[in-house]
Amino acid sequence: MNIWSIYDKECPIILNDFLAYLINVKAKSYNTVLGYKVDLKLFLKYIKYIKNIPNNTEITVDEVIINDIDVEFIKSITLYDIYSFINYITLERQNSSYARARKTAAIRAFFNYLETKVKLISENPAKELESPKISKRHPVYLTLEQSKKLINVIDGKHKERDYAMIMLFLNCGLRLSELVGIDIDKIKGDILTVIGKGNKERTVYLNQACIEAINRYLAVRPVDAKDEKALFLSERKTRINKRTVEIIVKKYIEKAGLGNEKYTPHKLRHTAATLMYKYGNVDIRALQQILGHESVSTTQIYTHIDDEKLRMAVNANPLSNITVEKKEE
Repeated sequence: MNIWSIYDKECPIILNDFLAYLINVKAKSYNTVLGYKVDLKLFLKYIKYIKNIPNNTEITVDEVIINDIDVEFIKSITLYDIYSFINYITLERQNSSYARARKTAAIRAFFNYLETKVKLISENPAKELESPKISKRHPVYLTLEQSKKLINVIDGKHKERDYAMIMLFLNCGLRLSELVGIDIDKIKGDILTVIGKGNKERTVYLNQACIEAINRYLAVRPVDAKDEKALFLSERKTRINKRTVEIIVKKYIEKAGLGNEKYTPHKLRHTAATLMYKYGNVDIRALQQILGHESVSTTQIYTHIDDEKLRMAVNANPLSNITVEKKEE
């Protein structure tokens, strides 16, 4: 990826320079940089709106032009302005706690870059900016029986491909972006190398079910593929894209009679993690590595999913069967 793939003429120079820094120095992935751009464009539009266009009902925040913003304007931004933006995205745009936390992280990174990397500002208004508390939600996942039901309904013209994709989701907990990005030459026996979140390479270990599913698909994979490296191909024989995989997963979810829960490829990743934790005697650190999580705190959502496991742990205490002996009077 180069800067021209993310450059935006609607952005001020100072923001495009920051995006270039993320790409060229920090080696951030395309999706990460794109997310920063979208969030910071909205932030700057809002700040300019409240500073330069007060009480103007003829223009919306999204219509504000920001490509003329310079360093002096950036220096005028205060911590109060930033919290005003957080209030705006909460009340006016109904952003979730996750979205607010993401935008807060982007703002903090932007001002840190301006202060410590390029020395364009001496006062960092985001230095004491607090991150919104994220509401912890238990992951949505398929049970073991539901997973088997899903696997058993896979059929049709591309059944070998679809079966292999869903088996990788359910057994390895791959992210959607990791699955569509798989190259054939990155599979060596039971080892698969994928490009994970943040453009980082990670190793995934394949079990026998996945190896067999991949081999069955490779036996029928079109030999005249337009993208020779790609493992999974679309109808046009090019690398399959994320949206197509989402549609395929939705089709089989509905066919299995599981459509009410709005399961997605990411929910299948949750399912893999849940089944490994519940049935595989996997500790939290191992699960963190399997899923490619940066922090173990992200993985800890899977430690709250099995009430029966908690009951068993309590009952396994050697003191659980101790009874109080009655003393003779």
